[in-house]
Amino acid sequence: MQPALRLPQHPVRSIVDHLALEQLGSTLLDWRFKGMPPARAGGTVAELVAAEPSLFEDGFTTPVLTLDADALRHNLALMARWTAAHGLAFAPHGKTPLAPQLYRRQLELGAWGITAAMPSHLRMYRAFGVPQVFLANELVDPAALAWLAAELDADPGFRFVCYVDSVRGVELMEAALPTGVRPVDVVVELGADGARTGVRGVAAAVELARRAAASQRLRLVGVAGYEGTIATVDDRALVRAWLADLVETAHRVDAAGLFAGTEEIVVSAGGSEHFDLVAEALTEPALRLSRPVLRLLRSGAYVTHDALHYAGISPLRDAAEAERLRPALRLWAQVVSRPEPGLALLNAGKRDLPYDLGLPLPELVRDPGTGAQRPAAGLTVDKLADQHAFVTVAPGAEVNVGDWVALGLSHPCTAFEKWQLIPEVEADGTVVDLIRTFF
Repeated sequence: MQPALRLPQHPVRSIVDHLALEQLGSTLLDWRFKGMPPARAGGTVAELVAAEPSLFEDGFTTPVLTLDADALRHNLALMARWTAAHGLAFAPHGKTPLAPQLYRRQLELGAWGITAAMPSHLRMYRAFGVPQVFLANELVDPAALAWLAAELDADPGFRFVCYVDSVRGVELMEAALPTGVRPVDVVVELGADGARTGVRGVAAAVELARRAAASQRLRLVGVAGYEGTIATVDDRALVRAWLADLVETAHRVDAAGLFAGTEEIVVSAGGSEHFDLVAEALTEPALRLSRPVLRLLRSGAYVTHDALHYAGISPLRDAAEAERLRPALRLWAQVVSRPEPGLALLNAGKRDLPYDLGLPLPELVRDPGTGAQRPAAGLTVDKLADQHAFVTVAPGAEVNVGDWVALGLSHPCTAFEKWQLIPEVEADGTVVDLIRTFF
């Protein structure tokens, strides 16, 4: 039995623009959406969902990416429990699915807000009423900053935070932001040599904090960074050392009195590879400052997890089964050719599925005539073309032209981006929702 879901330690704020979400249901089903039943063309998303169709019996075409409804529910609830149990606020990274229907579920489970990476993400989030956004990036584009200033001015309840990692960046923000509106909240981003963005070194971070704290257009509210490009999952000592530097930076900036303009200090880190180390570093007694601390984790790929890359590196991979993340993405493709002994071709390729962190894994074979499913024993995807997967068929393995093959995937970020409408499917094949993405 799973432990009861703990209440978050911060106020729950749901997406406020329910009308915008409801309007997704009025989207017409047509040629724009891969995998949707041709017989439903001209109808709406809401009408198809209300009919509770079968993925296998009601005209969906291959290839089609699906979300396992049970695994999705499990993953969302698991991370809500985990972050609450570790005293962390949670701003899951929304760049993974770019799907506001999933943001609503995350917020309803207690997420502080949603993390963005680009100004285009931020604009989409606000179109659906996301009330609190952490932009895990620098923002120096004048047009984007002008839009942000107007958005902050129009909605006093909107909370926004972004990175700064250079004096030049601070100057560009100051030049672009108008006077007379509330300042933009910023956190100094700490980086590491050879890693991604972020000021290098604790001393330099403290000096940048002094400059940001002196700004009339910005408000210094914390420190943050991203540990995922610092080391591999097998070299976690480097991550621990960087997190120690992040905590030291927070303490030194606080001791210098540079957080005087904020009631709450933000300290944030966390992708999907080392969130256990983030929890270890950011919770008390390791991190204790002069005023309340928002200890903000930003993992994103947990929503669907995967069958290969994250399955091998997740900090929860050795937990009891009920406390592990589960793969929720599955792509169904069809065998369209058996041109040689030992070779089958599926009608899905690079334009349909991710391949940057490993080739897909055949999991099931389904006979469309009988509906019978069997394990995909003896099948291996060895190569992808744009629209085909090359499958090696071991001696004795059974797979025929017309069979549907379920593929487990790696790297959810590059799976979601290839699909605009994704069926959410229960174990019996019933489609219970269609998840809209905005890439």
